[in-house]
Amino acid sequence: MTNNDIFKKLRVALQLRDDQIVEILELVDFRISKGEVGNFFRAEDHPKYMECGDQILRNFLNGLVIYLRGTKENPKNPMDILESNKKAIEKTSKPKPISSEKKTTYSEVKKTSKPKSSKPAEKRSKPENPFAGIKFNNGKKKK
Repeated sequence: MTNNDIFKKLRVALQLRDDQIVEILELVDFRISKGEVGNFFRAEDHPKYMECGDQILRNFLNGLVIYLRGTKENPKNPMDILESNKKAIEKTSKPKPISSEKKTTYSEVKKTSKPKSSKPAEKRSKPENPFAGIKFNNGKKKK
């Protein structure tokens, strides 16, 4: 398992966004842009994919401890932090409106669509070859 896989799994498990990851890394005085963070989460065959180094993952984990637990002087409850993240995600994501209308299904649309014409389809003849009268020798001399 690579550092990128570990980083991705932590991001999903803790429901962190790129800007929150940048904020966590800044807690340990590690400066990185949102774009660079996004490159760690790309597919390995993507041209902008970046390998997550040991230093970045180490600093992220150290920052995560401070982010969730707080410092010795100012301790925090990690569950409160995770709950606030969850609420922030729910606020930013727009809920889908619940409609009381009946949703149309594909079969209903198919039934209401225009019926095909009743005449049988004409058989198509093979298109005439435009190169029928031309002989190609492809640069080879005949013997």
